Amino acid sequence: MHRYKCGNWAMATTAAPAEVTTGTAIKTMLQLATPATRQIQLISWGFTLDAAPATTGEGVMELMQSDVAATVTAHVAAGVQPLDPNAPASLLTLGTSATGYTATVEGTTAASRSFDTVKVSGVSNGAWPTSYVYQWMPDERPIVAVSKFLRVRATFSAAVGALVWVCFDE
Repeated sequence: MHRYKCGNWAMATTAAPAEVTTGTAIKTMLQLATPATRQIQLISWGFTLDAAPATTGEGVMELMQSDVAATVTAHVAAGVQPLDPNAPASLLTLGTSATGYTATVEGTTAASRSFDTVKVSGVSNGAWPTSYVYQWMPDERPIVAVSKFLRVRATFSAAVGALVWVCFDE
């Protein structure tokens, strides 16, 4: 078993990862597509926002499994980083209807499983924490089935910039 980490940005080389706007409708920020031969086990996930939503607004960040792909900007193999430099490349399926980020079309999910949901409220005093990280205990780690899609989705009343990531074993 090998461990990988993937975010909603192009492979960082000469530039730092760029935040992606959440928009004001539901939007898949990151999607991982399991192949027909491999499932993945989630280790941790998280996000960082550049600001809280407007003081009267709110939002939701969710981690879920879907049976339908969103249309995304395709990740390249180097964008799915092995945490061990000796590990092989991930077997996740790559492509615009597979592993990628920043969805342009959500698709119609018919069956889903929710792994974590975080409500984000607007705060006027600037004290709101802009990062969230969750790591599962070994006996509670969710497994994403073969031929399914793991999605990190955002729904906000006012757009904010977000970086999201998932760490998993395959």
